[in-house]
Amino acid sequence: METIKSGSDVLFILLGGIMVLAMHSGFAFLELGTVRKKNQVNALVKILVDFSVSTIAYFFIGFSVAYGVNFFSGAEVLMQQNGFELTRFFFLLTFAAAIPAIISGGIAERARFHPQLIATFVIVGLVYPFFEGIAWNQAYGVQAWLKTTFGAEFHDFAGSVVVHAMGGWIALPAVLLLGARHGRYNKSGGISAHPPSSIPFLALGAWILTVGWFGFNVMSAQTLDKISGLVAINSLMAMVGGTLVALLMGKNDPGFVHNGPLAGLVAVCAGSDLMHPLGALVVGGVAGGLFVVMFTLTQNRWKIDDVLGVWPLHGLCGAWGGIAAGIFGQKVLGGAGGIAFMPQLIMTAMAIAVALVGGTVVYGVLKATLGLRLDQEEEFNGADISIHKISSTPEREPNW
Repeated sequence: METIKSGSDVLFILLGGIMVLAMHSGFAFLELGTVRKKNQVNALVKILVDFSVSTIAYFFIGFSVAYGVNFFSGAEVLMQQNGFELTRFFFLLTFAAAIPAIISGGIAERARFHPQLIATFVIVGLVYPFFEGIAWNQAYGVQAWLKTTFGAEFHDFAGSVVVHAMGGWIALPAVLLLGARHGRYNKSGGISAHPPSSIPFLALGAWILTVGWFGFNVMSAQTLDKISGLVAINSLMAMVGGTLVALLMGKNDPGFVHNGPLAGLVAVCAGSDLMHPLGALVVGGVAGGLFVVMFTLTQNRWKIDDVLGVWPLHGLCGAWGGIAAGIFGQKVLGGAGGIAFMPQLIMTAMAIAVALVGGTVVYGVLKATLGLRLDQEEEFNGADISIHKISSTPEREPNW
């Protein structure tokens, strides 16, 4: 029976890892559809190569920083419990690699390729696992202190704060240090619209992410005996809430409509195992509205050129999700209880601080040493031609 259980757990978490790995294609197509046509190839290449660099960083450094586990032993040892720790690494790697995938959308169209790969390695190897260990592995005694002080630990079932808020808030200093795309804003206050290159690809990316999110959330139980249908239904309700509010507040804009479910799903991650489905619907709806309002403010009023809106979508909706878990997880609102508001608030603030400091240091050092940005001619030509020497749809005949 023990062998059957460990084998079942390995299969369960492996399927979760595969679903979250598939989400990375969603990140790629969401970015491909949102950026201008001359940057589509770069979007596809970045997500795949960032994932590969993340794997190396997390395997050799990050997983050990977060959980104190390394794989420097023989295959016989690694195969214990059907290799559960290995598949757990794979599952958690797909979460860690979401950080650079999130950042990629914010810095699209003008970031240099190789400095971003260096940033990916440092962030996934050190910055993200530092907070991951605090939140999910009792590192540095922070969780123990929260439990002693407030009667409950910080709760983030599937990463509203640990993954999404971290990714969004690390991206913010990167976007600010890079500056806006040339021609986006002029000195007289005018704003040049840079419409998405492909709504169908943007929608495809959003759908892939939405479907994969049910692995992201449900499989965060990590073992089969802890699986909960409540997580699935709460994810569904938050997704629907985010979509409908984004539709209404975004005035039928397809970019907002397809980011709405993502906003709802980001927000519900933290408390998806505790909330009542009606609470999840509200949390997702608030997140959908938050994304529309804050994306519009950042782009139009504050003139922060966050191309995919990753700070509002992941940073703000993720932070809202962490705090919302402490509200809607309470029994008085139909939740399962066992959660307190202050730990959620404190750790969400800590995540934002770690992300801002980490992002500023990593991207600040890279800007001062290697430079972060394509030059103006390269940006004008597009990252596809400038970096990869090919466009997404080459139209010239072969010239022999």
